[in-house]
Amino acid sequence: MTTVETLKEPSSTFLRLAQFVNTLQFDDIPPSVTKTAALLILDLIGVLAAARNLEAAVIARDFAVQNFSAGPNAPVARLPFDGRNVSLVGYGFAAATQIDNLDAHDGWQPSKGHAGAALFPALCAFAEVQKVSGREALVAMVLGYEIGYRAALALHTTVEDYHTSGAWNSLGCAAIGARLRNADQSTFRDALGIAEYHGPRSQMMREIANPTMLHDGTGWGAPVGIYAALIAEQGFTGAPAATVEFGDAQFAWADLGKNWLTEQQYIKPYPICRWAHAAIDAALDLRKIHKIEPSSIEKIDIFTFVYSAELNNEVPDTSPLAQYSLAWPVAAAMVRGVVGVDEVTEASFSDDHLIQMTKRVDVHIDQECEDGYPARRLARVNITLKDGTAFESGLVEASGGPDPQPTEQEIVEKYRAFAGSTLPEKRVFEIEKAVMSLMNEDSDFNQVLDLLVTP
Repeated sequence: MTTVETLKEPSSTFLRLAQFVNTLQFDDIPPSVTKTAALLILDLIGVLAAARNLEAAVIARDFAVQNFSAGPNAPVARLPFDGRNVSLVGYGFAAATQIDNLDAHDGWQPSKGHAGAALFPALCAFAEVQKVSGREALVAMVLGYEIGYRAALALHTTVEDYHTSGAWNSLGCAAIGARLRNADQSTFRDALGIAEYHGPRSQMMREIANPTMLHDGTGWGAPVGIYAALIAEQGFTGAPAATVEFGDAQFAWADLGKNWLTEQQYIKPYPICRWAHAAIDAALDLRKIHKIEPSSIEKIDIFTFVYSAELNNEVPDTSPLAQYSLAWPVAAAMVRGVVGVDEVTEASFSDDHLIQMTKRVDVHIDQECEDGYPARRLARVNITLKDGTAFESGLVEASGGPDPQPTEQEIVEKYRAFAGSTLPEKRVFEIEKAVMSLMNEDSDFNQVLDLLVTP
């Protein structure tokens, strides 16, 4: 923030936000928004399931059991696709880390990040200790998206450094907790302030340059938001959230309740950093249209924006490095015609066809693609064959939304593919049926939780 402000009384923006959180009802939200929220939950569950066996996910769950267990008389939550008991904060840490370490979850382009990977674990953690109807779960998710993304916009506009999503999605998690636990106005204000103050303002480009299991900071965004809501209940105070109450943040909240950001998100078709998606789409299109045989390719030239060009362009040796790559997934697109979970896990890193194709990729910065960022994710791909024949994709925009939005069928098919990579078919469809019933008047979100618990 450009200045530090003294706010003895709640700002008008906070008062409007508090009323929004306390009074919003299912019928107040456009049906298209609640339907989107249900599909986002389904998509997040698919990613959560597909990520369950990743090394980072296993470490995070074990660590939560060992170090974030619930004390005497404390609320207890059951880890998804695991079943062991942890504290609510431990649940948030483990589940958010698991989702965050398979980069296939939703996002809003102006935020340069992701909310759902933190919001869904927070919703589940709080719902583990109380009854939550399906409709109330959808309202809570919508609140989280609307608040988290506006906090992101305020943060990115008012500070120079580019922070990870955990720096702002923690506020959405705190809001979910405040809503479900009926926090009063003072407690909610403290919760937002605590969540923002302790949210991990980690530097995204440091992780991009050195990909690790830290990913997008969401592994701490979710538990910080959960902790903030819980400790504020006990009287712990927090300074006003600057991204909500300071004067230079007011613009981000002007259209709250009118412009629904929840349905302006993208849903990733590939478990790869979004910055690489336009190039992947372009490569897949060229492969299909021109029936290109991988063995015939001499070189691949990618033209993209600066952040995309700064992704890894060497052969990866870890899953995080593969997920924050540009050359590797484009090579996979040309060699295998698909970029899925298998292509970002260790079993693929010794594939000599992928290795040799990755070495044929050159990356260039394109001013038109750079000018379009962050509103759009653009790239061009040129492929030159060994006989000199060249194919050009032209300018391509990343698929998956927000314009056009993926269809319901596309989202469901992605969920089935991801969830089906680790779960039996019967369970995949049971979860799908329960989630897509959340809009029904008699629906029960806790039934979804029960379906997630079995290892």
